[in-house]
Amino acid sequence: MSNTLVIRNPHSVIAALQHRPNEVKRVVLPTQIEKSGDEAWKTVWELAKKNRIQITTGTSSEDRRRDKQSEGGRASVAEALIEPREPVSAEELFEGGLERAGGRGIWLALDCLTDPHNVGAIFRTAAFFGIQGILLTQERSAPLTGTVYDIACGGVESVPHTLQINLQRAFEIAKDEGLWILGTSEHAKETYLDIKRDRPWLVVLGNEEKGMRRLTQEACDLLVQIPPIGDVTSLNVSVSSGIFLSRLSSLQGS
Repeated sequence: MSNTLVIRNPHSVIAALQHRPNEVKRVVLPTQIEKSGDEAWKTVWELAKKNRIQITTGTSSEDRRRDKQSEGGRASVAEALIEPREPVSAEELFEGGLERAGGRGIWLALDCLTDPHNVGAIFRTAAFFGIQGILLTQERSAPLTGTVYDIACGGVESVPHTLQINLQRAFEIAKDEGLWILGTSEHAKETYLDIKRDRPWLVVLGNEEKGMRRLTQEACDLLVQIPPIGDVTSLNVSVSSGIFLSRLSSLQGS
């Protein structure tokens, strides 16, 4: 239980209950949740009962400690204790992916992203656009904590991921499967509007401050940027991911 995550977004809990209920260990809910107006947590309660998962009502020990230090009185808690979703191998992430995606498809690679809010937001965006999978660096990256699961709003449950120490080896596996590596850099000469639609892509997003590492950039088949129009010349990486995925999804759907 030491690796169990505390999840407080009901939509993330619902997704876990739908995809892998056996790994939801316990649900903590306010008393009389069935009479409350919180439809999302009521759904959690119903799914937990259906799957015979332990349900505790009241407040968690963590919240009781906080209540003693606050002046606002006791606030009821709603949360779930869930085992982390197991990563897959790089081979599992890419092999057969083109066939499943009808000959096209989009994957993501996150090169040393350190902000769990960004990682969670990218998982949510990836799930929205039906991305095939996410490749993450195992070192110098934000771990997949409860915060990531909460921000992802269920995205971690529907998008498979792999954790890799050697990003270059994973790129080789992707290329052997027919994918092209698309790097994103504000210094690129081409823009995201120049992306070709006739190929599957593995889109690489770099670190929030430093961007992609040199070897990562050298492994890319194409580098593109999102050209600024206004006075602000850079975007948050999770926002950039939405723009790239929206563009690629529209191309592959046309």
